[in-house]
Amino acid sequence: MAAPLDDMFSFCVDPGKVSTCVDVRFIDNIKGKGLFAKKSIKKGDTIFLERPLVSAQFLWNALYKYKACEYCLRALETAEENARRLSGNPGLSLPHPELCRVRPELHQACPQCQVMYCSSECRQAAADQYHRVLCLGSSQDDPDHPINKLKDAWRSMHYPPETSSIMLMARMVAVVKQAKDKAHWQKLFSHFCSRTGNEEEEIAHKLLGEKFRGQLVLLHSLFKSALYDEHLSRWFVPEGFRSLFALVGTNGQGIGTSSLSRWVHACDALELPAQQKEQLDSFIDQLYKDIEKETGDFLNCEGSGLFLLQSSCNHSCIPNAEASFPDNNFLLQLSALSDINPGEEICISYLDCCQRDRSRHSRHKILRENYLFVCSCPKCVSQMDELDMTSEEEEEEEGEAEGETEGDEMEDEMTDV
Repeated sequence: MAAPLDDMFSFCVDPGKVSTCVDVRFIDNIKGKGLFAKKSIKKGDTIFLERPLVSAQFLWNALYKYKACEYCLRALETAEENARRLSGNPGLSLPHPELCRVRPELHQACPQCQVMYCSSECRQAAADQYHRVLCLGSSQDDPDHPINKLKDAWRSMHYPPETSSIMLMARMVAVVKQAKDKAHWQKLFSHFCSRTGNEEEEIAHKLLGEKFRGQLVLLHSLFKSALYDEHLSRWFVPEGFRSLFALVGTNGQGIGTSSLSRWVHACDALELPAQQKEQLDSFIDQLYKDIEKETGDFLNCEGSGLFLLQSSCNHSCIPNAEASFPDNNFLLQLSALSDINPGEEICISYLDCCQRDRSRHSRHKILRENYLFVCSCPKCVSQMDELDMTSEEEEEEEGEAEGETEGDEMEDEMTDV
């Protein structure tokens, strides 16, 4: 059962305003629902801001000391602390330290398990929503605690670069267990798209690798031991656990936060004399070179979340909107990349910029492996037409009988580029 339409806007910062700007419509049985503009949206406009139903930091990311608020994923290191760790230079000093927005004096720990929050508000929100169920207390570092055994098993199966976390599923369970209105939360989670059995296996295969069937059985056993609740018994049978796993694997939106990145953006906005500006830019360029040499591409606190309204956005290889996290926490901002007319579908790209520049075949391979669909956006359709025209020209040049065979081979070869 899908969540009522009013629920779709319930996690937006201004639900009333957002509902006058966009609506969610059913498209067809293949694409499902989509997000559409109800009025004109200009390039650069913020379409909506939305909090996730649940979110969680990736487990390897946390283990490697990327310090983030346990609730909102806000980076907890100051920009200077972050730069020192990533560059491997403990004596590094950043210019303009006043531009760092991290406030360590506001940070608070859970009194029982000592996990950290960026503020008392986040600590209380976590406790009210899920943390009373998941708090390990004095067993936080006990490897034999059922939740720690679940985490260790997941880390042994899903290595960086991470795309999901078993703890996102754990927080779904914990939210329902703590909620007074358990049926309401179950309806909210039921909104996210479901998959067939074969598709669910493909997602598990993608996340866990060749031995995914045995690993899925182990994860199911550990998940049940750690979190079983009779109100959610359907999530703990093998089929229900597989569906929950597929839900998180398909709908989880990546979240990245960085105090260093926010400091760099603030530096970019400074009005400085030309020479000072050039010196600052040179310092930042060298810093990123040092970080790349020491740490590689893993710069951010990373996790994923389930966003109710954002999940209704379909993919396009030429998107007219994009999601970002400008507040250095889990608050998602959907912004227009181009002017959007009333009645026009609002689409994001599930691919990054580099992936979008690859061939149609390569894009489809990525989308099929990760999201289990074939894209039919205008870019893909036009490139398919170009391939068809090329095939027809080849056939005419080579002759009808011979050209038919060679034209088919040429189409296959071009599709594989």
